[in-house]
Amino acid sequence: MQSTALITNDAVVLGLLALTLGFVFHTSQSSHPGWQKFYKYVPSVLLCYFIPSLFNTFGIIDGDSSQLYKMASAYLLPVCLILFTLSIDFKAIMGLGPKALALFLTGTIGVIFGGPLALATVGSIFPEQMGGEGADAAWRGMATIAGSWIGGSANQAAMKEVFQPSGEIFSVMITVDVVVANCWMAILLWMAANANRIDKANGADTTAIEALKIKIEKYQAENSRNPTTADLIKLLAVGFGLSGLAHWMTDYIVPYIKTNAPELAMYSLTSNFFWIVVLATTFGLLLSFTKVRELESVGASKVGSVLVYVLVATIGMHMDITAVMDYPVMFLAGFVWISFHGLLMFGMLRLLKAPAFYMAVGSQSNIGGAASAPIVAAAFHPALAPVGVLLAVLGYALGTYGGYLSALMMQMVAP
Repeated sequence: MQSTALITNDAVVLGLLALTLGFVFHTSQSSHPGWQKFYKYVPSVLLCYFIPSLFNTFGIIDGDSSQLYKMASAYLLPVCLILFTLSIDFKAIMGLGPKALALFLTGTIGVIFGGPLALATVGSIFPEQMGGEGADAAWRGMATIAGSWIGGSANQAAMKEVFQPSGEIFSVMITVDVVVANCWMAILLWMAANANRIDKANGADTTAIEALKIKIEKYQAENSRNPTTADLIKLLAVGFGLSGLAHWMTDYIVPYIKTNAPELAMYSLTSNFFWIVVLATTFGLLLSFTKVRELESVGASKVGSVLVYVLVATIGMHMDITAVMDYPVMFLAGFVWISFHGLLMFGMLRLLKAPAFYMAVGSQSNIGGAASAPIVAAAFHPALAPVGVLLAVLGYALGTYGGYLSALMMQMVAP
């Protein structure tokens, strides 16, 4: 079907997104009192995906027909992961303590049990809409969200292959996934902008986080220098070169597994995206033990952050804020689900008196995966982005198992 959007040329769309990012960052750094007051309450990164969502909602662009998100997730995301992790300090991150892991696992549990709870609750009020038979059963579609919200798109694809929802129900769930997850991400970005106030009210000990930030900042201050053209070329060579290697290896690994061990599909091991992300992250972690980590001194993480914001804008292109009106009951179930996850996370945050950073990144590592967990982490501080990457990779490992368990429980409670 031909797109009816005002702008259909991806080159023009990319230019519009670049102008949007330029506008947001220019105004967020403005000394004008009005802009300063505005950005005190509205995080700049939130606008980076909300404004493109308005372009999509009002028909200026068509996120579904554009290839920009596929480009960004396939070509830019692996580079981001490499540039964020090549200077990682394992000892410092491990020093964050068990609370970060506890909140991440709490988020996983919230997704696993939140799905059946949402289906049972909303299904008791709207049994026809939340029921369905065979491939059109709502629980089959919700199973794909469970996979997505624990691991990411690779795990979502695995759940789709396992439970075989119809194309119609799956497309509905994709919309629910994107809109609800982005609304939740907006809340987490608000938390990032107000972290100091939240931590003070909660009596949280942020010593480990502050120590990590100070250590990174000290390293950057002592070693950073103005990058030369050669420095930037080396940086891009490492990022895109190893990203290319990850793609090349994936092209051999996935067909081999499909041919020789097709049963591993249920563990996401036949997903190209899964292997690209895992390999790119692994390459970055290995580089952190070599002299290549010195590329951080010429702005590796800054370049990674720029690419991440391009990815954020392309994510926003797929959000249609009017979609809630088309499938209100499905969205109601989605919001009940994410609310249970959120309440569980807030409860654990208070119980452990943990920093807001642990909750936000632990949650987004589940709900958003590798594509957005570093974004939320970097919203607290650029030095913390690798924490989001590592937890997101852990989410990939748990996503299929947790999604499968959640789906079985949803099947049991389905009306």
